[in-house]
Amino acid sequence: MPGSLTLSAGTLYGFLLTLARVGGALVFVPLPGVKGAPEPARAALAAGFALALSARWPVIDDSAVTAARLAGWAVAEAAVGIAIGVAMAIALEAFSLAAQLLGLQAGYAYASMVDPTTQADSGVLVVFAQIVSGVMFFALGLDREVLRLFAGSLDAIPAGSYRFGAYSAQPLIELGAALFSVGLRLALPVIALLAMLDMALALLGRLNQQLQLISLAFPAKMLAALLAVGWIAALFPRVLMAFGGLACAAARRMLGL
Repeated sequence: MPGSLTLSAGTLYGFLLTLARVGGALVFVPLPGVKGAPEPARAALAAGFALALSARWPVIDDSAVTAARLAGWAVAEAAVGIAIGVAMAIALEAFSLAAQLLGLQAGYAYASMVDPTTQADSGVLVVFAQIVSGVMFFALGLDREVLRLFAGSLDAIPAGSYRFGAYSAQPLIELGAALFSVGLRLALPVIALLAMLDMALALLGRLNQQLQLISLAFPAKMLAALLAVGWIAALFPRVLMAFGGLACAAARRMLGL
């Protein structure tokens, strides 16, 4: 006798609420190539993550579910996912902020290339920082931390039971403030080197006015910036690991884990 697969309405509701939580995070988590991928592929990725968490789907009494209540639950679950995604995006945005500061001082802001994520013109160093930070995101295992956050949130806060409070936004605000501190500290050594180079060239031009240093200042600053960035590049994984851990801790505080 052939078997039949039955799917209860409560199970379907649990899948949809988990999908809303996972899909909200995938919108903001800067996975390389995800934003430029076709919509069906992104939807399939979110559905695959939701199915992988099937053991932690909430048990919902379908007799007590109304359309308004289900819509409210879906909005709350999407907000939880967006909060997790924004926390991880802030951790990677520090490198883009540092590259933006460096590109303006070193002269790389005058050259632009196509950003593979947004398909828009962007600075060379900014695109490079986004690609490198995206690669380090997987190399350091931060993608696994995101999955652990989902699994832990579904265990501690089943779908449909989360309530936002004033404490929920405070960790995210503190993390956003730390973004500027980390980005500035990454860019400050190179900016200081470029400032000293400008002063040296200005002093040399003042001592000998016959030297035409204007044509040499621009390539000298670009080369010095590249050398300095290559010198401090060994610190990037450690900085991302530390700031990524801070982002995960902030996400756990938002969820009350």
